[in-house]
Amino acid sequence: MAHGFPIFLNLTDHSCLVVGGGEVALRKIEQLLRADARVQVVARALCVQLQDLAASQRISHLAREFETVHLDGQALVIAATDDRRLNGEVAELARDRSIPVNVVDDPALCTFIMPSVIDRAPVIVAVSTGGESPVLARLLRARLESFIPAGYGRLARLLGEFREQARRKFPAMHLRRRFWETIIQGPVAELLFGGQEEEARRLLSRRLLDDSDQDLNRGAVYLVGAGPGDPDLLTFRALRLMQQADVVLHDRLVAPAVLDLVRRDAERIYVGKERDRHALPQEEINSLLIRLAREGQRVLRLKGGDPFIFGRGGEEIDGLAEAGIPFQVVPGITAATGCASYAGIPLTHRDYAQSCLFVTGHLQDGRLDLDWEALVRPRQTLAIYMGVHGLNEIAQGLVGHGMSLAMPAAIIERGTLPDQRVLISSVGAMAEMVQGAGLKAPAMLIIGEVVQLNKKLAWYESSGDEHDH
Repeated sequence: MAHGFPIFLNLTDHSCLVVGGGEVALRKIEQLLRADARVQVVARALCVQLQDLAASQRISHLAREFETVHLDGQALVIAATDDRRLNGEVAELARDRSIPVNVVDDPALCTFIMPSVIDRAPVIVAVSTGGESPVLARLLRARLESFIPAGYGRLARLLGEFREQARRKFPAMHLRRRFWETIIQGPVAELLFGGQEEEARRLLSRRLLDDSDQDLNRGAVYLVGAGPGDPDLLTFRALRLMQQADVVLHDRLVAPAVLDLVRRDAERIYVGKERDRHALPQEEINSLLIRLAREGQRVLRLKGGDPFIFGRGGEEIDGLAEAGIPFQVVPGITAATGCASYAGIPLTHRDYAQSCLFVTGHLQDGRLDLDWEALVRPRQTLAIYMGVHGLNEIAQGLVGHGMSLAMPAAIIERGTLPDQRVLISSVGAMAEMVQGAGLKAPAMLIIGEVVQLNKKLAWYESSGDEHDH
C-alpha cells in the first residue's frame, strides 16, 4: 500500500460491513458513521459503546459468526477481529467480489487504508502512511490540525453557494481560479473566520457583481530559486508562488522532488541547459517569459540554487523590466552553501578561513579565464560551480600560482539529495580521484583548509558512497 491511490468514497446511505465488535472495530465504525454510511456489524458480542450504538439503532447488529452471505450488497468491508485467520478469510472473499476491504493492522490484506482525518466538513484532509505507521499518520494529522482553521468548512460551503455565479462570470478556468484565490486569501475569508458570515456573503456577492477585476487578466513572472535539491530547503514564498503559477519553465538542476510541489495542472516547459547542449537558448527563454506573461499567464521561472548566483536571473528580469512585465524574485539556497552544509564543511571558520569566494569553473572555448592570483590567497575558501569538467585546468592554475598540492579539496555530487556523495581529496589528486569514482555533474567543488572539518562535522547520512582519498 506504500503507493496507494488517494480517493474519497461517497458512502452516504450505502451499506458497509464491519466484522468484529471490539474497541478496534468501534474506531472504524465511528468513522463510517461520520460519513453517513449504514453500518452493519457481524460479531458474537459487542463492546459497551457498540451496544449503545445498536440500542439507538445507529448501527445494525447480527449476533452470529461471519458468513459469506453477509457480503451481499456491501459497498465496503472492514475486518476488525482478533482472529487473523478470520480476517484473512473476510479479505479474500471481499476481494473476490471486488468489494473494497480493510483489515485492521494488516496492510498486506487491505485493498484500501483508512487514513487519519482532519474533518472540516465539507473540507476533509486525509493523511496515510500506506499502513506502515498509523502512529506517524496520527502525528502528522495533529500537526496539520493547527494549520487548518475550523472555519474552513464554513468557507467551503459559502464558496459553494456562489460557484455557478462565478462560473458564468469567469468562463475561462484560469481567471475563475485566480478570482477564488483572491477570495480565499482576502477579506471575505477573514470576515467569515471572524464570525461575520453574513457580511462575508454580502462582500462576496458584491465582488461577483463588480466589473473592475481587470488584474485577473494580468500576467506576471515569478523568478524562484529552487535550492540545491532537498525540497525542505524551499522558502515559504517559493512554495506559495509554485502553487499559483499557470506555467513553469524549469532547469535541468531543479530536483524532481521540488518540481512535484508545483501546482499539478500547471503546464511544464523544460528549458534546461547542459554543457554544450541547451534545450532553449537564453534569448529564446527571455522571449518566452515575456510572451507567456503578455498572454495573461502567471509564469514560474524555476531555477536550481539561487537565480542570481551563476543563474543568469539578472538577464531574464532585465528583459522583463524593459517589456513592462510585473515580476518577483525569490532567492534560493545556492549550491555552495547547501552542499557545503550537508557535507559538514563550514565555508568560513575562525581557525581556517575568514573569506569565501564563489567562482564558476565553466570552460569557455576549452579554457578557464580566472583571476588566479585572487583565488590563491591564505585563509580563503573557494566554492567552485560547474568545475567537474575542468578539474585538471583548475588544479594546474591554482598550483601554478602558489597553492599547495596538498590543499584539501571536496567534491560534492548531488548535494542535499538522498544519494549525495562527498569525495575528500587534495588539489593535486582530485582530478584522478573523480575519474576513478565515476563522479558526474552536478557537483560542487570546495577547496580550502575548512574541508578537513568534514571528518568531524559531517552530519547528513545519505545513501551515496563517501570516499576519502
